[in-house]
Amino acid sequence: MEKPVSGVSGLVDVVRRRWSPRAFAPQGVAPEVLRRIFEAARWAPSAYNEQPWRFLVARREEEEGFNALLGCLVKANRLWACRAGALAVGIVKRALDYDGKANLWAEHDLGAAVAQLSLQAVAEGLFVHPMAGFSPSRVRESCEVPEGYDPLVALAMGYGGDPDDLPEELALREKEPRERRPLEEMVFGARWKTEAPWGR
Repeated sequence: MEKPVSGVSGLVDVVRRRWSPRAFAPQGVAPEVLRRIFEAARWAPSAYNEQPWRFLVARREEEEGFNALLGCLVKANRLWACRAGALAVGIVKRALDYDGKANLWAEHDLGAAVAQLSLQAVAEGLFVHPMAGFSPSRVRESCEVPEGYDPLVALAMGYGGDPDDLPEELALREKEPRERRPLEEMVFGARWKTEAPWGR
């Protein structure tokens, strides 16, 4: 199922088509496709070029690893993420390599990496659904994440599926129109709440 942005002109196709579905087709993602998706993440910008992101990834065909990551999700997310072609967890390295101090931008940089891999996924015909609903402590324990690294986001990845395969409540949410806050609530001029350079 596709839910492209409507009523906005000039967006590149992968941005227009990117969204976070819950309905996934229960099919695998080829290793070379996954590699390209994470290669896109590798080239995201980061403070001091630290590249503080790390990812745990399992294809649905890798039953042990897939189930380990699936088991880290909250129950509500397991209901639909079990059909994804792959699962991943994004992790941040908390300390800077160059001086050992706290990397205050690590979470931002992981977000940039996830955004880039999400757009590459769309170019590959896939979708990514980032999730906050998972247990970082369970990831740390079951996936042997070392100290100094924090699991921050879980990702379901795969090919779009049929919303009617979801429980009724989720199917209805899947079919709802996409909404965003008006740009005027997010972008200002050089002073808070002043008009952006392009006006209203």
